[in-house]
Amino acid sequence: MTAWSDTREPLAMTHTREGWIASDDVRLRYVEWGPPNAPAIVALHGLRSFAYTWEPVALPLSRQFRVIALDQRGRGLSDWDPLRRYVTSQYVADLEQLVEVLGLRRFVLLGHSMGGATALVYASHHHARLAGLVIEDMGPGASTSSAGSDRIRRELAATPSWFATWEQAEAYWQRIRPGISLAARRARVQHGMMADRTGGLVWRHDAEGIAHARLHASAHQQVDLWPHVAAVRCPALLVRGADSDFLSLETAHAMSARNHCIQHREVAAAGHYVHDDNLPAFQAALHDFLSRRALPAWALGGGR
Repeated sequence: MTAWSDTREPLAMTHTREGWIASDDVRLRYVEWGPPNAPAIVALHGLRSFAYTWEPVALPLSRQFRVIALDQRGRGLSDWDPLRRYVTSQYVADLEQLVEVLGLRRFVLLGHSMGGATALVYASHHHARLAGLVIEDMGPGASTSSAGSDRIRRELAATPSWFATWEQAEAYWQRIRPGISLAARRARVQHGMMADRTGGLVWRHDAEGIAHARLHASAHQQVDLWPHVAAVRCPALLVRGADSDFLSLETAHAMSARNHCIQHREVAAAGHYVHDDNLPAFQAALHDFLSRRALPAWALGGGR
């Protein structure tokens, strides 16, 4: 298998494919880019995001990889969970179901924020499945005791439930995510909101249920990620936004010191939303990791 190369040729025509799985009677949508038989990358989004947040990351990869992004329960076009099981253990079970249904024998797992926590827990239990692991701005304590977690809790408590116009919705995202690109901001409106019968806009995701689960999580629902960090056995990349208020530099260093499988990379001019804030630098870090570390692991392990 040849290494990924950053060619300057135009992207080949890439057809987006969508599919559905069922996990505990909740229907979940996934989105795919790239050849169906290519080595697979499974991507997990953050708390209030959606599968298509990965599209700018997936398109350059789709020359060589099959990129699969999941609308996690309660987000995108996936069903809302009537029992509000918006917790890490359930997200891990959903991922296990996706892997089983799609028959993925060996793949790279990529997760941002909430998706990064899911990815770490999954990786600690499924060593043989993973050719590589990429964690975007997530680590122990980040979601419970950081300035960024406090910011997110304030945002959840104060999130409007309705907007009169698309322009108002875009202005909301610009206010709370001033660092992300125009394209990323508009994608959040396009894929994260929908028109209601009044002509205004409401959230596609289960805003109330997700906020309740995040703001009122019990102690047993808060996962200590340190044992999972220590248990990772595949090549792993931890990408931190240099300006992140969520994952501290000290914690990132401690993660790579605790487990030498984990390589730590800082991305300048990026906060917690690294691939939204500085897409070219995030792509460069990811592509370097895939070429140097994950592809050799695939070649040794076989399978797709």
